[in-house]
Amino acid sequence: MTKVEVQPFDKDWFSRPGDSVLSAMRRRRVSPSAVAERLAGGMPQLREILSGFGGIDDEAASALSSTVGGSIPFWISRQEKYQKSLSQAVEQLPAEEADAWLEQIPTPGPKRRITANTRTTELERRLAYFGVSTLKSWDARYGPNQRVARFRRSLTFTAHDGATSLWLREGELEANLRQTEAWSREELNERLSDIRALSRIRKPSRFLKPLAALLAGCGVALVIVKAPQGCRASGASRMIAPDKAMILMSFRHRADDQFWFTLFHEIGHLLLHEGAPFVDVEGMDVADDPQEREANEFAATIIVPKFREAELESLPARDEPIRRFAVSLGVSPGMILGQLQHRGIVPHGVLRRLRRHWTWEEIFAED
Repeated sequence: MTKVEVQPFDKDWFSRPGDSVLSAMRRRRVSPSAVAERLAGGMPQLREILSGFGGIDDEAASALSSTVGGSIPFWISRQEKYQKSLSQAVEQLPAEEADAWLEQIPTPGPKRRITANTRTTELERRLAYFGVSTLKSWDARYGPNQRVARFRRSLTFTAHDGATSLWLREGELEANLRQTEAWSREELNERLSDIRALSRIRKPSRFLKPLAALLAGCGVALVIVKAPQGCRASGASRMIAPDKAMILMSFRHRADDQFWFTLFHEIGHLLLHEGAPFVDVEGMDVADDPQEREANEFAATIIVPKFREAELESLPARDEPIRRFAVSLGVSPGMILGQLQHRGIVPHGVLRRLRRHWTWEEIFAED
């Protein structure tokens, strides 16, 4: 895993009306469900407004005015001014940058064919969705390295970069719609054992809701978003507001050891690194990254406490001893298998029956 640090927007970003809605909701402590109840389109309409895709008409302006404040004319004017700014931003894009947006940065939904007639609309969709007016500001928030020097060298981003930015933005939107308590590092520390105990539950449909509830009580919105094609990220963590953190999970490989290790890794980032944003991507060298090593060590210690590491490393590569050790620790056997394989004690591909694998239907099932 490696981190992708996400820096604040540069001066060339611009604010969507949905950003003002979200800010007003937080300031007045109005829940997403309370706003959605007043909108004709309910929660889907609120999500569209926050995403930048949905506009604010007279009816929506009335609903917003009655829930988060501001007059109806204010919200109508806010939408009109934003649409004007968005059109101007598209007009000012250099041709090379516009091509890079269209060819390399995706938006949600099926891939659309770009024509001369749809070019402007598609550029507006991308700028609106990511809330930026240039690729430089997109790179600062969602890009691969967030370094101005890299951006100046090239406008070329990989398929992974574009797909990962889409995954991150989807996660932010979902996290913004989750109700949580105020972020508390102390509360999260206290709940680690309760979170860890959930790994013994076999079905995601039975552990994800209590897991999300435990994290929400600490001010962390847990979001599960399937990674789009080209995205190799397994997890991400960041503060999405001063009092709200997000952990985004992709369920990469759909296996219990990978899911729980990644979750504890992201919790480690939140606890150890002051809420700094991270995107963790598999297959990358982390030898020179002390924060990634710290998060890995934190996750491993949550699974197997330090005082039991010697016992772990003396386990034979057999089913029953591993199961007994897992039971004694109160974690799933797959998590112990994963630690043994990571240490090179058990070869990969051996004892697969100890690891739980899930289908997407099982992951998103409602019990």
